[in-house]
Amino acid sequence: MPRITAARVIVTRPGRNFVTLKIETDEGVYGLGDATLNGRELAVASYLTDHVIPCLIGRDAHSIEDIWQYLYKGAYWRRGPVTMTAIAAVDMALWDIKGKLAGMPVYQLLGGAAREGCMVYGHANGSDIAETIERAQEYLEQGYRAVRLQSGVPGMATTYGVSGERFYYEPAKGSLPEESQWSTAKYMRFVPELFQKARDALGWDIHLLHDVHHRLTPIEAGRLGRDLEPYRLFWLEDATPAENQAAFRLIRQHTTTPLAVGEIFNSIWDAKQLIEEQLIDYIRATVVHAGGITHLRRVAALADLYQVRTGCHGATDLSPVCMAAALHFGLSIPNFGIQEYMRHSEETDAVFPHAYSFERGLMHPGDKPGLGVDIDEVLAAKYEYKRAYLPVNRLEDGTMFNW
Repeated sequence: MPRITAARVIVTRPGRNFVTLKIETDEGVYGLGDATLNGRELAVASYLTDHVIPCLIGRDAHSIEDIWQYLYKGAYWRRGPVTMTAIAAVDMALWDIKGKLAGMPVYQLLGGAAREGCMVYGHANGSDIAETIERAQEYLEQGYRAVRLQSGVPGMATTYGVSGERFYYEPAKGSLPEESQWSTAKYMRFVPELFQKARDALGWDIHLLHDVHHRLTPIEAGRLGRDLEPYRLFWLEDATPAENQAAFRLIRQHTTTPLAVGEIFNSIWDAKQLIEEQLIDYIRATVVHAGGITHLRRVAALADLYQVRTGCHGATDLSPVCMAAALHFGLSIPNFGIQEYMRHSEETDAVFPHAYSFERGLMHPGDKPGLGVDIDEVLAAKYEYKRAYLPVNRLEDGTMFNW
């Protein structure tokens, strides 16, 4: 059996901060896991270095389930984003090792491919409707079958999802959090116009998505979903904060627009009621924040019983290691829905060479043994960590609000 002989955390910033766990074995095989928690990266790095890695040395690297349970139940203080991100990093690295030792890509170990590839969506962001539609058309020309639309809102200085970069959106920056401003009334008046004009320009053969980013009350979300019904959205994402899962009952009562939520979830318990009561259509928990491939497969299995599909978070705050893991996961499960895909920068891709690829709107993890991602540690060392925060949000009267 392969024994874990060493493990260490690698922190690098090729355009943005990433935390990577590297686990080594006595058989000369190592595995990588993503441990990035956007804006709180060093908390996970410390959790791994100071509390998890000492418990891994000498263990059988093949015992993925036992190690997962040991780190989850053995900590006593269960769940939470820091703990579950650390567990996810270990889990990914162990699946990477298992695949390399077996000489197979991870998706084959998970039961094989259930489809030819994972449909992905890109982000069409613009300062106004015209620019947003222009960006969406560029994605269509690249072969995408699905696009998320986010546009600047008249009367608001900044809008979530909109940046100066053409194909990138990275909100984490600055030595202290930036403060943005929000008006629900202005937003609610504007969004239906965005999708009406988008359908006129783009037609009906493209899937359109939209992210509210937790900014509406349940009844406001129900009204927006109803107003958007004529434009047949693929989904309306994060319509309201989901700490109170029952809040989605009210949204369901008022709209048939499909609902997606879960990118900040870190366990099956965060989604249990939402799934069992069929209050959502897509669960967006991701590999790195929800305990790794092992735990996310449990979430997907529960969701499959209730005809809920997956739609894993895939922004640039996840490293290529996590993107690969998400693709192996998505390719293998029966109830895959869609995968978010924000392209990493050239600097990031150089640090993390990978086997996954994009073609005709689909992504495939590749057939290299393991996850199919490596890390250039010499290059990674050239990019030093720099503290960066996600923004915070206030209403126009100064009240703190959901970002």
